[in-house]
Amino acid sequence: MVKRILVTGGAGFLGSHLCERLVGQGHDVVCVDNFFTSQKSNIDHLLDCHNFELVRHDVTEPILLEVDEIYNLACPAAPGHYQFNPIKTIKTSVLGAINMLGLAKRVRAKILHASTSEVYGDPDIHPQPESYRGNVNPIGPRACYDEGKRCAETLMFDYHRQNKVNIRVVRIFNTYGPRMHPYDGRVVSNFIRQALAGEPITLYGDGSQSRAFCYVDDLIDGFEKMMAAPDDCPGPVNLGNPGEFTIRELAEQIVALVGGKSKIVQSRDLPPDDPKQRRPDITLARTRLGWEPKVALSEGLKKTVAYFRSIDMSHYRPPTPNF
Repeated sequence: MVKRILVTGGAGFLGSHLCERLVGQGHDVVCVDNFFTSQKSNIDHLLDCHNFELVRHDVTEPILLEVDEIYNLACPAAPGHYQFNPIKTIKTSVLGAINMLGLAKRVRAKILHASTSEVYGDPDIHPQPESYRGNVNPIGPRACYDEGKRCAETLMFDYHRQNKVNIRVVRIFNTYGPRMHPYDGRVVSNFIRQALAGEPITLYGDGSQSRAFCYVDDLIDGFEKMMAAPDDCPGPVNLGNPGEFTIRELAEQIVALVGGKSKIVQSRDLPPDDPKQRRPDITLARTRLGWEPKVALSEGLKKTVAYFRSIDMSHYRPPTPNF
């Protein structure tokens, strides 16, 4: 069955992969993006497809469309970008959710909201299950993103309870892969860019903080399984790879893959409220969705490094002055 599907943030890293997947399946896809941190080059190859439409629009403003499903992915996700304009960031999360939920209510569309592991803050439970309510600083520099996403989840469930909107909420853990912006400030892209340039790999802190890295194709599989899940499974559901690595271990893998002579150095202190460890408990995704990641970090990094080698870095610039 061909569906009319709206993807907000559709020209971003995750959104472009999702749009590509949906277009390939024959659905009519509307990609909405304001291009704050995304790249038109991410969806250039889709522009001539008869079932793909690009709309330049900011989700903080309402939009009127007729669609069957909505994937709400719009929001800057790297600290340097969401902290550049924190008020805009929280507006994107909150007003964007309100506008997309209003649209879903009007046209009776199913809506999947991309939340984040940042709702757990700097966790004191490890790994993090969906039942954990988090340890978030509501007035810190990361709060515009953390609390914005938490509020958006609240809105999703209030619209679900009050207005019977058919919702899905996923909490995304660190994801990487081709089409990451070289200057998005994420640790994977930072390290690969530095290694390819032969520059020192700069760690925040001593590199002992840990993360769990999920390859983008696995995450898109999770999106689709969540959207197709029974209506009694609104979430939230963690989507991420439970394999845990320290940041130093990540740096060592990337240096080995690139084959350069970059040295790993500690040059910066840990940012305020930076989580010391992060790993998803994906029991719910396994049991309710039949989903778990398949791509190992070593395999995913090979594909990501190959992508970074294939692009001309001079064609990219940092979306904000923070990098």
